[in-house]
Amino acid sequence: MIIADFSDKPYTYCMGSVFFHIDLDAFFASVEILDHPEYRGKPLIIGTPGPRHVASTCSYEARKYGVHSAMPMTTALRLCPDAICIKGRMERYAGKSREVMGIIESFAPGFLQVSIDEAFLDMSGMERIYPLPGKAARMLKERILEETGLTVSIGVASSRFIAKLASDYRKPDGLTIVPPGNEERFVDKVGLSKLWGIGDSTLSALRKRGITTTSALRNYTKEELSRAFGEKSSEYLYSIARGIDPGIYSKEARTRSISTERTFFPDLTDRNAIETYLLEMSQEVMFRALDEKKVPRTISLKLRYGDFSTITVQDTPRYGIYSSSDVFSIAKELLGQKYRGEGIRLLGVALQGVYDGEEVVQGEFFMEKEKKERELEKTILSLGKKGQKLIRARSLPEN
Repeated sequence: MIIADFSDKPYTYCMGSVFFHIDLDAFFASVEILDHPEYRGKPLIIGTPGPRHVASTCSYEARKYGVHSAMPMTTALRLCPDAICIKGRMERYAGKSREVMGIIESFAPGFLQVSIDEAFLDMSGMERIYPLPGKAARMLKERILEETGLTVSIGVASSRFIAKLASDYRKPDGLTIVPPGNEERFVDKVGLSKLWGIGDSTLSALRKRGITTTSALRNYTKEELSRAFGEKSSEYLYSIARGIDPGIYSKEARTRSISTERTFFPDLTDRNAIETYLLEMSQEVMFRALDEKKVPRTISLKLRYGDFSTITVQDTPRYGIYSSSDVFSIAKELLGQKYRGEGIRLLGVALQGVYDGEEVVQGEFFMEKEKKERELEKTILSLGKKGQKLIRARSLPEN
């Protein structure tokens, strides 16, 4: 366990709000290594080989060669020709995610799952149950490792934004604590290029004005930033340079939705890569819904561009949502309606209007194919949770 503490004094609950951001380390790759110990210590890439496919994620050994998520597979295998390359098993990852998230949710009431491999805990006011926040985070890390065999990195801070930055600061198996009053010092240590939300296009625009550090960015007033970058971008840049939460994760816990989102560095521009992630995210949210015995009514797509503008669009289909194929089909159609051809900073897919149950209420007659698809995915999920393999012969359609 790697521990980084940005204060000489311990972070106590009486100092105000306390948030944990828990991030599973190289999650997909870690699950494969857990199931296949022979992969341990070797470069592993999750993805389908071929010129039209991208690396979903990879092990830390592969990252040493420069491989990263969203990289074209041809590039990844050129950088790391000896890598083990395997197709992902979303049903298995969804099952392991549920194990981990169940532990996190039982640890404290303020639970908010952001994606298949990350979640927030609002630990404010938990002093009667747990000792110091840092010690509580160590307890949570140890419990997750003991019960699931997986490591997580945790960031502890007074806001969700800083906690998310902190969880990424010392990976893998890291614990970074940023007590109140140390936010500016921490973002200075992280560096401008690694701040959440700063992509290549924004970084390039900042450098053209001689802004290469967070301290240099703090020298600009809101008005100056607004004239240079526009109102939306200026508010965001002004806040993060000071370690102030810009409100990206203001969503309340326990909403009636199942969602996932991913941030990309650099911005995602290749249409095949965008659709690859849409498919993967569609499978993720649908397997989570099946696992939790929830049925959605609506599909929502979220796009955030390099200028921080965000578009959210949704659709409630007439015939109901039976499977990940339905989710992907609707999400891809929404993408076609709203995508403006620019680099995507953040991509999100959500199932909304979810209700308890396993049967699709909006179901129509003559939907046998869709019902069979749903039952097949239930079977795949069940086998995946047991560690058994059942790989579907389906991927993105070749154009």
